Amino acid sequence: MIYRVLAINPGSTSTKFAVYEGTNPILTKSLDHSVEQLSKYSSIMDQFQMRKEEVENTLKENNIDIKSINAVVGRCGGLPPVKSGAYLINEEMISRLKYKPVIDHASNLGAMISYSIANEIGVNSYIYDPVCVDESIEITKPSGLKGLDRVCLTHALNTRAMAIKYSKMINKNYKDLNLIVAHLGGGISLNVHEKGRIVDFVSDEEGPFSPERAGRLPSKMLIDLCYSGKYTHKEMVKNVRGKGGIVSYLNTVDAREVERRIADGDDYAKLIYDALILQVAKSIGELATVVNGDVDAIIITGGIAYSKYVSEGVANRVKFIAPVEILAGENELEALAFGALRVLQGEEEATIYYDEEFVKANEEN
Repeated sequence: MIYRVLAINPGSTSTKFAVYEGTNPILTKSLDHSVEQLSKYSSIMDQFQMRKEEVENTLKENNIDIKSINAVVGRCGGLPPVKSGAYLINEEMISRLKYKPVIDHASNLGAMISYSIANEIGVNSYIYDPVCVDESIEITKPSGLKGLDRVCLTHALNTRAMAIKYSKMINKNYKDLNLIVAHLGGGISLNVHEKGRIVDFVSDEEGPFSPERAGRLPSKMLIDLCYSGKYTHKEMVKNVRGKGGIVSYLNTVDAREVERRIADGDDYAKLIYDALILQVAKSIGELATVVNGDVDAIIITGGIAYSKYVSEGVANRVKFIAPVEILAGENELEALAFGALRVLQGEEEATIYYDEEFVKANEEN
């Protein structure tokens, strides 16, 4: 049987979705939401009905019978730490996202819209590899300051999808390989997969800088800057997430623009770009130690991986560790759809979501 999957990925100013028939996308759309449109809503949750209706209307306009969908899968981020793979969306998950999300982000609407549409047509809905996936081993948690343990927030959806894709490319089982995956995008994160489990990571705030994030910073100098009186708390957060990284040096977040400057002989742009490449390579080397250097392959993915300058620059520095494979692109809709497809085909089993902390709090109230 060939299954149809609807995958939904809401972002801050857009709702991307796709319908897959088996592994083939038969419709891919990105619905943009203007500042004026979004300003009508006092919270992200209030946007739910508007975004859901736009998805449904677009399906209808493109002659996709919503009742032909066999499963709906959505992006999600605002849950406590979960293991990798598929989770069946239930009322408990929806309540957590509505009333006490760990992160208040538009991606949480992915689960809510998926659940609502799926219930209306009588099929299951899922989330798959949300950013809160945390399977890291205990030894990776201490940061160096008690009470400030490392928090696993990485591009789990795309990196795990590319790890699985690579495994199939070489006719191996994902659970038999040790892989390091670097996601290079607006934020950069890396993780190491040991026999099918993400055992350690470098998050986008503790590793390489990226087009708009500062990454790892000298802690004492950062503390001094925070207390300098020059910036509010909100401004400092923006400095490291939004105004940090390449944009702080070169006043652009466009990697293509940086490469144009380099081609035109801009030595400073080259220095900054080469520094980013070096930092990515250093983080890959760092993660290789977690598996004692036993790395089967290094995968470079994300939007910036399309850049030959960057991908080859990183590969040349780390190829002594393991073979390097470039699988460029964000691939989020494909990753969501393929994850749900594996569940439908019986290759994976979805976990029933259970939130002990949230249930206990509700019982006490």
